[in-house]
Amino acid sequence: MDFGGGDQIRFERHGVAGIVTLTRPTALNALTHQMVRALSAALTAWADDVAVRVVILKAEGRAFCAGGDIMDVYRARQEGRRPTEFFADEYRLNAQINRFPKPYVSLIDGICMGGGMGISAHGSHRVMTENAVFAMPEVGIGFFPDVGASYVLPNLGGCFGIYLGLTGNKIGHGDALWSGIATHTVEAAYLPALVDEIAESGDPGTELREFFRAAPRKTDEAALHAIARHFSLGSLSDVVTSLERAADDDEFCAATLATLRSRSPTSLHVAFREMSIGSTMSMDECMKMEFRILHRMLESHDLYEGIRAALVEKGSPPRWEPARLADVSAQVVDAFFAPLPGGDLAP
Repeated sequence: MDFGGGDQIRFERHGVAGIVTLTRPTALNALTHQMVRALSAALTAWADDVAVRVVILKAEGRAFCAGGDIMDVYRARQEGRRPTEFFADEYRLNAQINRFPKPYVSLIDGICMGGGMGISAHGSHRVMTENAVFAMPEVGIGFFPDVGASYVLPNLGGCFGIYLGLTGNKIGHGDALWSGIATHTVEAAYLPALVDEIAESGDPGTELREFFRAAPRKTDEAALHAIARHFSLGSLSDVVTSLERAADDDEFCAATLATLRSRSPTSLHVAFREMSIGSTMSMDECMKMEFRILHRMLESHDLYEGIRAALVEKGSPPRWEPARLADVSAQVVDAFFAPLPGGDLAP
């Protein structure tokens, strides 16, 4: 089946299932504009196709999807272009998945970060194996948790999603299941059989009950208590101050504080505001808000500095501007959320 994805994404019919396979394993299945448009076209067609009762999304290689092609953002600036059209289509796809009328099953067997969350977390079934690694690491490159993170992360219990968005820390399938990012955990060896069963019955709920294998939570009770205590506070400065007070006697708090201090101060402020606001918004409202932020991020210093340090000159420490949380003014943060002169993202 050809929805215009070239050799980067494959579409097949198997029984009553429409099967999508990401086919850029050497690039960790990072999303391109071509892939985003092709997946959107497939979902549009399959939403009205009575022969397709369920969609299954999977990937080749050791990564499910490591995010968007962030180096293209860096190259775009050097070439004098703005990749806003890619982000607009990606955000529309995220919202399309959220409202897709049929079961949408993501089989996450490997790295799932950034844009990988966007094409999986908004679907009805998020299935992770023992190989899954989840993170939203954007604050570490001077960006912000996007692709609907403002809708998903604030709704995870115990402020766990706020913690993930502000630190960018990685978690495995057990923590993902416990927090609600994943709906099921399954052993990787059984994924082919699971696909066959779902494609035959069209009933992922029943089949996943048969294949489900509970995964242990890795984050211990003390850490969860600390996350709920510190990250529930009303401002980013309150969070940091609370962690500072606890750091001398609590190794987890000390490590978390050190992580926050390594991230872009501007990104942290924007992410905290974004997730605080997103907790009361619909998915479509969140995507409009994120598109506003995206426009301003593309004009910021820290995004390109973060990409340079992480990917261009690997291992080079980023030089954030400003370098301290206290030096990011409320007016600067407000500007990221202001309406766009040309209008907000259209559905």
